[in-house]
Amino acid sequence: MEQKVILRRLFDAAVKAADPTHCLPPFLPEPPKGRTIVIGAGKAAASMARAVEQHWQGELRGLVVTRYDHGLGCDRIEIVEAAHPVPDQKGIDAAARILASVQDLTADDLVLFLASGGGSALLTMPGPGISLADKQHLNRALLKSGANITEMNTVRKHLSAIKGGRLALAAAPAKVVTLAISDVPGDDPAVIASGPTVGDATTVEDAIAVLANYNIEPAASITAFLGSADAETPKPGDPRLAHCEFRMIATPMASLEAAATFSRDAGIIPSILGDDLEGEAREVATDHAAQAIAIADRLKPGDAPIALISGGETTVTVRGNGRGGRNAEYLLALTIELAGHPQIHAIACDTDGIDGSEDNAGAITSSDTLDRARATSIDATACLSNNDGYTFFSKLDDLVMTGPTLTNINDFRAILIHPPSD
Repeated sequence: MEQKVILRRLFDAAVKAADPTHCLPPFLPEPPKGRTIVIGAGKAAASMARAVEQHWQGELRGLVVTRYDHGLGCDRIEIVEAAHPVPDQKGIDAAARILASVQDLTADDLVLFLASGGGSALLTMPGPGISLADKQHLNRALLKSGANITEMNTVRKHLSAIKGGRLALAAAPAKVVTLAISDVPGDDPAVIASGPTVGDATTVEDAIAVLANYNIEPAASITAFLGSADAETPKPGDPRLAHCEFRMIATPMASLEAAATFSRDAGIIPSILGDDLEGEAREVATDHAAQAIAIADRLKPGDAPIALISGGETTVTVRGNGRGGRNAEYLLALTIELAGHPQIHAIACDTDGIDGSEDNAGAITSSDTLDRARATSIDATACLSNNDGYTFFSKLDDLVMTGPTLTNINDFRAILIHPPSD
């Protein structure tokens, strides 16, 4: 197979492993004596809801919120679409309805919470006194700052009336079972969608420290709320959360292993670098390029190709005004570092199908990418300086366009290294 085809199939294998249609049903709990309320938030919320409907034995009703253009038709569970990554009023309205739906339940009732990446922005209920505009301004500042997902969600949890375990408190004494698709390094339940149903080990002081570390000056309403007792979250081991259970149905590592299986079947030796890589996208790319070049230099004619596979969530400190998410940034930096190496090709995509706020999942780079760029007067270094990876790969027709995949297990990267020809 051609290298680009192999790379794309590696990505497809990773995404398929996290498809709720296949991975959710085995984790469904037994129906309760009482009512079943299905709620959820995230980019996979609609596909998870549909999987629940198709396999649930008994009555249920509910409401989940997902990103615009990520909805699916369900018969008994309402699907609401809202904005991501910066929240909007529809997200606030949906969060209020979700919170109201778990009020006045009994110990015989079951709340099934479907959590996936993107839930933090989609399930938005600012604490008292915090306006939507103030929350949006803070979100934009965090997204541009270079803060990682754990740091961003530390702040979000302490500004919310529903995240950081608060949704679970509202649902008591009903049993709460969370089914989650992890999109975060380390698969921490408290970080996925900002943990609405689990205890939170971080503190208000941690949230304040994140803002200070990235020189983010919050609105007065946010500062005031962080100074109130309402800002603190319930902690792990809190007896008020004893009615809660958490089940992880898909993880980044499981998807990397699926890609590794495809790789072996294609006669390629896989090497998983990790499912939790973090750091500046261009710095991670520099390290990966060095590893790939070192491997290429060791390969001899006739050796099997090698695929370096990794996941996680890199960050981008935005300094320019170009277009592109962290995967385009990573891949452009990798392309520059590889300098047209004849044995190396690579792909970097977000498994939800949306790289940042663009319409692409990511992109593919080949040994001839820089040559083709020069032939069309595209300056790779200038594009990287302007955070403009989308434009660079778009002009070369090297974007990966999938549309919403309706799942999300974070970034997927694969570097394919072939031996030299005879």
